[in-house]
Amino acid sequence: MVELEKEVLPLPPRYRFRDLLLGDWQSDDRVQVEFYVNENTFKERLKLFFIKNQRSSLRVRMFNFALKVLSCLLYIVRVLLDNPQEQRHDWKLIIWVDRPLPLWALQVLVAFISFSETMLLVYLSYKGNVWEQVLRVPFILEMISAVPFMITVILPSFRNLFIPVFLNCWLAKHALENMINDLHRAIQRTHSAMFNQVVILISTLVCLMFTCICGIQHLERAGNNLTLFDSLYFCVVTFSTVGFGDVTPQIWPSQLLVVIMIFVALIVLPIQFEQLAFLWMERQKSGGNYSRYRAQTEKHVVLCVSCLKIDLLMDFLNEFFAHPRLQDYYVVILCPAEMDVQVRRVLHVPLWAQRVIYLQGSALKDQDLMRAKMDDAEACFILSNRFEVDRIAADHQTILRAWAVKDFAPNCPLYVQILKPENKFHVKFADHVVCEEEFKYAMLALNCVCPGTSTLITLLIHSSRGQEGGACSADQWHRTYRRCSANEVHHIRLEESKFFGEYQGKSFTFASFHAHKKYGVCLIGVRRLDTTNILLNPGPCHIMGASDTCFYINISKEENSAFVRGQREPSWGGTGGNARGVHQSIYHGLTRLPVHSIIASMGTVAIDLQDSSDSKTGGANTLALPAMGDSAEERRHSIAPVLELVDGVNNPTFDLLGDQSEDEGGEEGKDDSDKDESAHWWVKGYPLNSPYIGSSPALCHLLQEKMPFCCLRLDKACHHIPFEDARSYGFKNKLIIVSAESAGNGLYNFIVPLRAYYRPRKELNPIVLLLESIPEADFLEAICWFPMVFYTVGSIDNLDSLLRCGITFADTMVVVDKESSMIAEEDYMADAKTIVNVQTLFRLFPALSIITELTHPANMRFMQFKVKDHYSLALSKLEKKEREKGSNLVFMFRLPFAAGKVFSVSMLDTLLYQSFVKDYMISIARLLLGLDSMPGSGFLCAMKITEDDLWIRNYGRLYQKLCSSTGDIPIGIYRTEAHKLPVSESQVSITVEDYEDTREPREPLLSRTSTHRNSTSSEPISTSSHSSDHPLLRRKSMQWARRLSRKGGRSSSGAKGGPGSAAERISQQRLNLFRRSERQELNALVRTRMKHLGLSPSGFNGMTDQGNRLSYILINPPPDTRLELHDVVYLIRPDPLSLVPNQGGSRKCSTGLSESHRFDTQDSTHL
Repeated sequence: MVELEKEVLPLPPRYRFRDLLLGDWQSDDRVQVEFYVNENTFKERLKLFFIKNQRSSLRVRMFNFALKVLSCLLYIVRVLLDNPQEQRHDWKLIIWVDRPLPLWALQVLVAFISFSETMLLVYLSYKGNVWEQVLRVPFILEMISAVPFMITVILPSFRNLFIPVFLNCWLAKHALENMINDLHRAIQRTHSAMFNQVVILISTLVCLMFTCICGIQHLERAGNNLTLFDSLYFCVVTFSTVGFGDVTPQIWPSQLLVVIMIFVALIVLPIQFEQLAFLWMERQKSGGNYSRYRAQTEKHVVLCVSCLKIDLLMDFLNEFFAHPRLQDYYVVILCPAEMDVQVRRVLHVPLWAQRVIYLQGSALKDQDLMRAKMDDAEACFILSNRFEVDRIAADHQTILRAWAVKDFAPNCPLYVQILKPENKFHVKFADHVVCEEEFKYAMLALNCVCPGTSTLITLLIHSSRGQEGGACSADQWHRTYRRCSANEVHHIRLEESKFFGEYQGKSFTFASFHAHKKYGVCLIGVRRLDTTNILLNPGPCHIMGASDTCFYINISKEENSAFVRGQREPSWGGTGGNARGVHQSIYHGLTRLPVHSIIASMGTVAIDLQDSSDSKTGGANTLALPAMGDSAEERRHSIAPVLELVDGVNNPTFDLLGDQSEDEGGEEGKDDSDKDESAHWWVKGYPLNSPYIGSSPALCHLLQEKMPFCCLRLDKACHHIPFEDARSYGFKNKLIIVSAESAGNGLYNFIVPLRAYYRPRKELNPIVLLLESIPEADFLEAICWFPMVFYTVGSIDNLDSLLRCGITFADTMVVVDKESSMIAEEDYMADAKTIVNVQTLFRLFPALSIITELTHPANMRFMQFKVKDHYSLALSKLEKKEREKGSNLVFMFRLPFAAGKVFSVSMLDTLLYQSFVKDYMISIARLLLGLDSMPGSGFLCAMKITEDDLWIRNYGRLYQKLCSSTGDIPIGIYRTEAHKLPVSESQVSITVEDYEDTREPREPLLSRTSTHRNSTSSEPISTSSHSSDHPLLRRKSMQWARRLSRKGGRSSSGAKGGPGSAAERISQQRLNLFRRSERQELNALVRTRMKHLGLSPSGFNGMTDQGNRLSYILINPPPDTRLELHDVVYLIRPDPLSLVPNQGGSRKCSTGLSESHRFDTQDSTHL
């Protein structure tokens, strides 16, 4: 065995197991071959070391530069040691000099090394043309300064021969330029042309001065025998054009040299300065660099955009620097486009010149990211170009920028704005993401059921001091609206708070009510320490903990508030109230926070929560006044107290398959459910198909079986549904029509909030999508599970398309901005088509509520434009004043914006900017809009104040009533009031024409009977919420119509009985046509088109006028704010799926509340 082991040969290295199995390992015939990137020759190796390799080449050039500088220093030493004889005009002094032997040996050594290096580089750079290498200026200068020294070695008699060694300064300059280039290549830094040009200019000046100094000094050896300092003095005085004349050259060679040097300076220096100025201008355009020292000692954020507009820049700067702790930050803008004139003008303003740095570059280049010091930045904002023709391509660019920044600076927080929701999941790694279409469509959808939601969210996410419009505004609504617009969302830890610290261990509703009662702040949500989820109004079952983070609405955060103790307000008695106490509220000033004691105004609190919730009134209103007792004292027992802790929870289960509205109204509810057989096909669940990745799951009303695609088209009959118009469907509620260019994935977020599970079935409005092209199958697959969702193909500028989609039966029309029209040759012209189309809709259908999206917020002044309207002119002047003051919301007093009728997606930009300081703002906005649904988190809804609710009297009592009964948290009021606007001349003329027109045949408004839901015989017609809000105005309009009818009848009967001829009748008809009002012409046009399309015009009433009304929003008004008729109160209602106390007894109350306060859905008759 030992001998066999000795015979076994060792395995060769790097053998494979396959060779062992095949037995081929004993015969090794392989040969190792080495491959070279370059030719393995001596010349190539030298070229690789001296030229190609960056680091070795840099070392060689540095050695060459040092060698040339050393030769110049040796020349200066030789001049200082030289002592020429005092002989004038002796030309030998110019040819021969005194050179000591050690100095000569050093100069010879330096010359030999320089000559050898030069010849080696010529050999390595040789490419077949010898003269190309020989006639180069550096080679000639090298021969002049090096070859004579080597000759002196062979001929010692020429050892003292003058050699112009000072010309080596030009070779040093050439070596310095090459060395800087190699240095930039070696360390892979941005090649700074500006730095190179400055170095070239300085080195050129030094070389000119050094050459002139040495040349004058040497030539004047035969003249004045000047020293180096005298020569330096002469050159400086001469080149600076001062010319004292105390030192002058005496012999003609030196004078000739001065003339030559002046000519060279006049030619070379202007060229250098011109190139430097050009590079300086280019650097001003590109922005230069943000220094590393500043990045390490200062805080800065980077804004990456593909195209910087002045509106975008000002919105960012105003919102970013509105926070006090960001005043010391710098903003570095990284944009590939050149800075335009308007942006340049703004950045020259002293306010922004020291804070904003503009860099022209791309986020995809590491060099530009290094210039912006992205790795040291506090945050990076990446914004999409919404004005791009292809919005998908704009998103792709944003995604690449986000990836590039994350790759370069992984620890830098990212704030990304995306346009299309389907692209959102590509940037889910970012710290904060805002998808425009998601927020836009959800906001437009809530505008249909909660009026003014877009304005509410916009005011919450904008920073304001509440001083817009001036303190001495003539209009009361201006002052109230201005004060309440300053409210924002703030946060504080409960154990550190003076607002909420005393409510530790109490219920959420108790803390919210008493904090509002005492300090005027509105607590809307909390977040536990052990979770990142924010809960809006978690309900009375949530017990406040010391580590909870409280989110509240107030003018300023608690840290900036002052507390004044000892102030009491007088008691007003049980039935009294501070009817005009708005000026006594905490909104009088930011630092005046009186402690309110308004229990007296709320009546004697003597009924507990269980007694109030166990009432036997069935579907009674939650805010309804209790029955009057025998004594007047029982009248005051109207509002139950808000309990600190909830004792028990009754009936904690929630029926997902049922509907709250089904238990509401006794026999009437049963009759309605029998009529609506399709309601049995509805379920509550999560949508099966989402049109894009990344949509948040939301519990919605769905169909048990999906609707066939053919049935989704409203204006086309199919073998399933024979209906061809909205009238035939017999919808209970009015339509919501959405006009969009195409069926984008964002429309999905318009449908989901309107089909949320917490909305009763009886309140669901049919949704009709008016699209210009047939939607794709995947979009239809996503919407076919939702009930009462249809689409039609048409355009908003086509009256026939509007009539086919059922606009005469619609309550709200949402006009979405077209993507193809966002680009216009002239700025702010992108909204031209949308504005004109909306104006046409407003004239054709005045009772229709139109919600419009615009590209530019400045164009909202053209919405519902009226010529010679003095009030609009006054608002325009007010807007100009706000713009001059630098306000963040210059358009806030425009009537369409204040009423929530117009919205621009650019208003959402501030949401991303505020997230840098308030990282919870995006989450709160998504919860309010219904984009996210957290278990236990409430939702935004609204209720209308009716005549039966006015006994509440003020906002503070309403707050207590809601908290003690349903657990709702009110956050604001949408107020509509009649306003005596100045009547324009055009309106006067139309009114006169309407009065004089007696020939227009029309039906009596009260005698129409049809199956339309608003055309019953028992109620007057109500074509809009505004017309039904004021019965007095409606009655006056009816009297006006009857008067015109009687006058028309008398005129027509007189014409019949008279002896007039046919010509007179024709002339009278022609006169009547000329005198017919514009309103009647528009009505006749609509009726004619409806008859032409085969639609019945009986449901159309175009004579309804909304009158001079204005609407505005009061966010978190003071507790003593009086409630008015038709006020709409914004509520954050607790999640029905969470445990609600006394649910068995309060369900009827809550359902009665929703039944009596829903918008324009109280009439339940079919079409």
